[in-house]
Amino acid sequence: MSAMENQQEGPRRQQSSPRGRFRTRRVVLAGVAGCAVLGGVLVLVPWERPAEPAPPSPGALAMAAVTTGVPAALPDLAELIGEREKRLRTHPRDARSWAVLGAAYVEQGRRLADPAYYPRAEKALRTSLKVRPRRNTRALAGLAALANARRDFPAARRWGEAALKLEPRRWTTYPLLIDAYTGLGEQAAAKRTLDRLTELRSGPDVLARAAAVYRDRGWREDAAASLADAAAGARTPAERAAYLERAGQLAWERGDLQDALRHFQEAVRLDPDQRAAQAGQGRALAALGRTTEALNAYRVALSKQPCPRYALELGELYESLGMPKAARVQYDLLRERVRGATAGGADEELVLGQFEADHGDPREAVRRLRAEWRRQPGTEVADALGWALHRSGQSEEALRFAVRATESDHGGGVRSAVHMYHRGMIERELERYGAARRHLAEALRINPHFSPLHAPAARAASEALGEPPDEELPELDQE
Repeated sequence: MSAMENQQEGPRRQQSSPRGRFRTRRVVLAGVAGCAVLGGVLVLVPWERPAEPAPPSPGALAMAAVTTGVPAALPDLAELIGEREKRLRTHPRDARSWAVLGAAYVEQGRRLADPAYYPRAEKALRTSLKVRPRRNTRALAGLAALANARRDFPAARRWGEAALKLEPRRWTTYPLLIDAYTGLGEQAAAKRTLDRLTELRSGPDVLARAAAVYRDRGWREDAAASLADAAAGARTPAERAAYLERAGQLAWERGDLQDALRHFQEAVRLDPDQRAAQAGQGRALAALGRTTEALNAYRVALSKQPCPRYALELGELYESLGMPKAARVQYDLLRERVRGATAGGADEELVLGQFEADHGDPREAVRRLRAEWRRQPGTEVADALGWALHRSGQSEEALRFAVRATESDHGGGVRSAVHMYHRGMIERELERYGAARRHLAEALRINPHFSPLHAPAARAASEALGEPPDEELPELDQE
């Protein structure tokens, strides 16, 4: 049948009998009525919403964190470690699980200040490489993270660059290299790496990393703004708490005690295991004269995270209060924790050198810090070595390192009251009184409360130097 025939056949079929037309109308009306009833039912019966997706398990949250370098909650980390250990008992050739387990051990050791986790992490990561020796970027990045946690920045750079060579667009490698370059005093390389990272990735984790680079270059306002944005965009309480702790540290460094305390308190509220923020509370409370609260905050932090630096800070607080026996207890704890760190392959020579310079044997501090400087010449090491040399009676050489720690042209762009104080005291010893006045005044301007022991010493030295002498202007020759 042709197309024209099809068109003509339609009208003929519509010319049916009256009985047929009535039957057709009944069917149509019944269908309309049925739709009306069904519509009524649909109106009366509420739509069933699709079930909400189940929230991710703690192990899944920690997995997402450790594989991207984002701070993770301690209970979630414990869950992830248990999951990976169980998986590997039945699948010992799962290279990815070995790498994830190693990264989780690194984060657990860092959060607990327990270097005993680091040998476990190294074993897991090297097993991952043994199972999958080629193109195992995840294991190489894990070894870079482990080296950073151990303060072995040359190794961190080596592992990080190997990982980057395999996958140049894998953004999670870049933060590891930024930490390594910073620890080695390679500020220009750290900035270039950050620029590349921001081309590949945006988000709170990148903002927090940028803030650290900005802080090291002396760009405090940029650092504070980046951390505020990072905290606002954080995905978990543990992540937000970590960024707030860093914001509190920035506020502390510029002498804003109330703002620092507020950030530290909010961080602890969000994550009670945020021990760095608890130690920060101790620092801020001591400066505010709330000594009992400060001591309690430090004790809580140290009971859960016996970090050598917290022990040094608490010992100096006790010393400033005229409690030498209590201070010695903390200094003994510091030495014990440094020995434990050495057993776990971690490097705590910097904090040990800082302790020896002020409270032990300055010559021993010089010996240790010279070796540290040869290995990884970062800004913090330059400052510590300069101060140790000054304390051991070698102020001429000390000034060279103090300048390096405080001059942006030499990598010392961070605005640190401690570094300025050290430089001012060295210059005072060398009778460079004008420079000493400037740098001691700068230390107290940056943060008048930078140390319960050394801030009063800075004020006393500044007052003893007095105002610069009035010098008569030379007379012009009269013709």
